[in-house]
Amino acid sequence: MNEPKPLAGKKVAILATDGFEQSELTSPRNALINAGAKVDIVSQKAGTITGWSGKNWAEDVTVDKILDDVKAEYYDGLVLPGGLINPDTLRQDKQAINFIRGFFSANANKPVAAICHGPWLLAEAGVLKGRRVTSFGSISTDLKNAGADWVDEPVVVDKGLVTSRTPDDLPAFNKKLLEEVREGRHHG
Repeated sequence: MNEPKPLAGKKVAILATDGFEQSELTSPRNALINAGAKVDIVSQKAGTITGWSGKNWAEDVTVDKILDDVKAEYYDGLVLPGGLINPDTLRQDKQAINFIRGFFSANANKPVAAICHGPWLLAEAGVLKGRRVTSFGSISTDLKNAGADWVDEPVVVDKGLVTSRTPDDLPAFNKKLLEEVREGRHHG
């Protein structure tokens, strides 16, 4: 007997580039796929991007779509994995930041999930004012300066925005990610 696929028909983008934290991309991707969602790895360039694990480069992941070919309206949700290099590179890319902003526009309000250093991208996109979030501790001041109410908790959900601190939080992060994508658009 097949298990029900609560996210069948949903499509989620994972925005990443070289230096993403390996588990923070692969774990949410696998959870989404197992729940029936279609997942696109979106990046700045075609081909593959290389993950980071601990103090070493990790595995390559195939890019499904490049930023030139996507819009937020094509997706039901967005995942922003961390790692130090990945979000620091992407936050300097206007196209990546505009893609992220599209999920927060007044007519979208789509679920977005960011873990570890991933919320740096949300600060750059200017979408954190008045939002309750968490992240890797070293960027808490950056998020507070962007207007967020930062807390040190394993997972925080604020109107469809899911944030977590580290790979240790992935089980809670993935659970809330799936719930928010299943619920869809959020208002308010």
